[in-house]
Amino acid sequence: MGQVLHGSATTTEAARRAIQNSQESLRALSKRHGINPKTVAKWKKRTSTADLPTGPKGMSRVVGAEMRRASDRRAAAVHPGSGSCRDACTAITPAAMMASAQGGGLPR
Repeated sequence: MGQVLHGSATTTEAARRAIQNSQESLRALSKRHGINPKTVAKWKKRTSTADLPTGPKGMSRVVGAEMRRASDRRAAAVHPGSGSCRDACTAITPAAMMASAQGGGLPR
């Protein structure tokens, strides 16, 4: 049965195993397998032949709460007297937005 590899994979598990078990130099192995020497070094260093998971990691609840507090502190510094950035942004009326977009409130 064939292996399911992601689109950027340049080696199979068999090639990774051969790299890990070989005593050849990185340059010789990279030429033999037709891959970058950095890739050979990466697989030599690892203990497993499986790909590591990629993509975004889940945000912890503590970090998410701290980010919300930091956002609220920044919003309070920019818009004093308002509860949050959302409050300050929704307080802008469409007429004020149009005047601002047309340059109505800018000093000349």
